[in-house]
Amino acid sequence: MIPGMTTASYTQTYLAEVCRLASMLDVAAIEHMIDLLVETRDRGGRVFFLGVGGGAGHAGHAVNDFRKIAGIESYAPTDNVSELTARINDEGWDSCYARWLLGSRLTGSDTVFVFSVGGGSIERRLSMNLIASLTLAQHIGSRILGVVGRDGGFTAQIADACVVVPILSHDTVTPHTEEFQAIVLHLLVSHPRLRANEMKWESEK
Repeated sequence: MIPGMTTASYTQTYLAEVCRLASMLDVAAIEHMIDLLVETRDRGGRVFFLGVGGGAGHAGHAVNDFRKIAGIESYAPTDNVSELTARINDEGWDSCYARWLLGSRLTGSDTVFVFSVGGGSIERRLSMNLIASLTLAQHIGSRILGVVGRDGGFTAQIADACVVVPILSHDTVTPHTEEFQAIVLHLLVSHPRLRANEMKWESEK
């Protein structure tokens, strides 16, 4: 906790930051994501969600929601721990996601969607497995989307559409980025242009 700050004031500050960040998100970037995801679905493409840590959890969650609610065929490498750990063991961490995408026969009709706090950095060798995957996707001609934090890193540099969660406090970069990844993914699947099927509790009258 920040020195001199009480637990109550920390809670108030954190929630105030959440409100501020919600008002600061790039609406145009989100709308462009919706355009590209609608195009992906219309041409029979798939969405491959990639993340590490909290982002991996969001990737699995997104696969569920995009398949069930948005009607888009979706996958995440972290949903199959046997294949993922075999690839890490045999081929290495840096290439494990890219090799999985090759095994999934990634095409130019597909979209690669990244959830990452930093977005990857070649110079600092951070999230190299994401960078390898995005480099492959760019070479193949797949669409690239992302919800990232900090300055967006490599993901923001090459993405077709990317939401960068602004920094209000360096003490809360990761939690704010990851919570807004969940917010954006739910905004997307519930958007009238993407929602193809009713959700359970919204259909209960």
